[in-house]
Amino acid sequence: MFPTIRMRRLRGSEGLRRLVRETTLDPGDLIYPLFVVPGTKVKKEIGSMPGVFHWSVDLVAQEAESVDELGVPAVLLFGIPEHKDPLGSEAWSEQGVVQRAIRAIKARVPDLLVITDVCLCEYTDHGHCGVVEGGCIVNDATLELLAREAASHAAAGAAMM
Repeated sequence: MFPTIRMRRLRGSEGLRRLVRETTLDPGDLIYPLFVVPGTKVKKEIGSMPGVFHWSVDLVAQEAESVDELGVPAVLLFGIPEHKDPLGSEAWSEQGVVQRAIRAIKARVPDLLVITDVCLCEYTDHGHCGVVEGGCIVNDATLELLAREAASHAAAGAAMM
């Protein structure tokens, strides 16, 4: 006969029940990625990620507001620069797309958390995340540039980098 013994060990306390209950997913558990690009009035689907878009700074704050209204507490910004160079200098520019997007989002949705991707690979003309000399990444010089980028994001209002 089924069952002859009913094991209730995992239901004995609230702590155990909380530990083994089904996983739940809530909008408050999510972070929404936003890919920011140069230009105006840009909302262009990313071919390799259906339903995900490149946004220009003038439109990204409106999208962030929609995300906030859904109950998603944070956005994660990835920047695509207008110009690339060996050091990725647009990564820490006061007028970079990420820095301008942070300011626009915080002006429109002050309580939304803005997280940024601190990386140089998208900003460099060689595609590596750092200073390259003689075919090798130069760590100390790279760390200085990443620190400049992170500081510029913090100055613009990012909560986390």
